[in-house]
Amino acid sequence: MEQAKIDRINQLARKSRTPEGLSEQEKTEQAALRREYIDAFKSSLRAQLDHTQVIGPDGVRRPLEKKQP
Repeated sequence: MEQAKIDRINQLARKSRTPEGLSEQEKTEQAALRREYIDAFKSSLRAQLDHTQVIGPDGVRRPLEKKQP
């Protein structure tokens, strides 16, 4: 995610805590930017976990496996 979008999220968050608050258009923009940020974070975390390996006691490297419910 671009730094400009993160800065805009922070700007809207600060404005929402002021007495004037956010307009409806700004609330919609804030929700969309937050969703985009969360999706980018999840994607990054999944990619990192997909490339993580665990070294067992026998010294063998194994990729992480999905936990079965």
